[in-house]
Amino acid sequence: MNKVYDAVGIGIGPFNLSLAALTNDLQDADILFLEQEASFDWHPGMLIEGMDLQTPFIADLVTLADPTNRFSYLNYLHEHNRIYQFYFFNRFTIPREEYNTYCKWVSSRLDNCQFGQRVTDVSAMPDESCYKVTARSTEDESERSYYAKHIILGTGSIPNIPEALQGFPEEDITHTSRYMYLKNTLKQGNSITVVGSGQSASEVFYDLLQDQKEGAYDLTWFTRSSGIFQKEDTGLGKEVFSPEYVDYFYNLPLRDRMESLENLSTIRNGVDPKLLEKIYELLYNRSIESPLQQITIQTNTAVNTMEPGDNSQNRAYSLQCEQWQKGEKFTYPADKVILATGYKPHLPDWLENFYEYIEWEDEKRFRVTADYRLVFKDARKNQIYTLTNIEHSHGSSATNLGLSVLRNQKIINSIAGKEIYPIPQQAVFQQFEMKKLY
Repeated sequence: MNKVYDAVGIGIGPFNLSLAALTNDLQDADILFLEQEASFDWHPGMLIEGMDLQTPFIADLVTLADPTNRFSYLNYLHEHNRIYQFYFFNRFTIPREEYNTYCKWVSSRLDNCQFGQRVTDVSAMPDESCYKVTARSTEDESERSYYAKHIILGTGSIPNIPEALQGFPEEDITHTSRYMYLKNTLKQGNSITVVGSGQSASEVFYDLLQDQKEGAYDLTWFTRSSGIFQKEDTGLGKEVFSPEYVDYFYNLPLRDRMESLENLSTIRNGVDPKLLEKIYELLYNRSIESPLQQITIQTNTAVNTMEPGDNSQNRAYSLQCEQWQKGEKFTYPADKVILATGYKPHLPDWLENFYEYIEWEDEKRFRVTADYRLVFKDARKNQIYTLTNIEHSHGSSATNLGLSVLRNQKIINSIAGKEIYPIPQQAVFQQFEMKKLY
């Protein structure tokens, strides 16, 4: 007889890794996690030395749900004899590179994670009251089946590259997710252009700016945004990343939810103020010697298309740009282009097996319950929980590392059918709507 897990989690990024860490030692939730990569590695192409995680260390994989959990970041430091070094480091944030090392440490100690297993199909088995998960080993292509009452979709996101900017050699035109792999090649260009805004664009621009004098390349930064904005860094402002705001956001109509996402874009996607200070400080000091003729920073500018350059420009590519606020179009030469154009949800092909059975809010966004289950048209007991493609339903909890722990608390409680991890109440000082008095 086949073993039936309480759930199978598909994909092991930080979100499902947190879920795995919170359930590894539980008797009430037997969950297996499968990942096609050979080991855990979080955005290795953007592990630029000296860049920090944008959330505090307390928003690790487990602490906000269980501060005593052995997979906490502080216990990682303790076991690596780094606790005093971190104490003297005297910061609430941590290097992104160390966060990745911490996650690797956790994943190597979990019993419920299997790497090198690519899920090729998921099908419902109503007679058995479970799902069948088919996975193929990336090492020897052998196939194996797993069975589970529920599925947890954690396939994350993939680079979002506009169609008009696709099809060029990666060593010339690349996404920020590949930056560290191609960094030396990119710096061989005579002209480098960074396209996009937000933290990733800022980190890449700063890294290139530091080495510009040695590389002697022209450096340009174009962003469609109307400004280069810092992230919200005050206590009240950050309360939108709270359980109360997630509940408030979830109960809004879809139109209002999408409008709220737009209104909160600078809070959610802004740049670390300290990084912006570093960039400005470097620009200021470098301008003492001479005007910054090799540096261009321009907002309100979209890069719409790209084509090979001509001999007159002496550059490999010609960017077709528009200063959209003034409606002015222009061409701009470049040898290398780095796209900080964000990410989009990665929905696996097997999910199409269920499209006709689930409810949709619009043509792209499926309906999701408050505890992160896809809403099926029939009242089935076997659920598909999703950590992917939920920005429209749960807002800031979709991509925030700290709120991912809260999400996992709700999922664990739902699967177990009882409260394993209590959900925080009155976690913030403000309220987001008037409470009924009677």
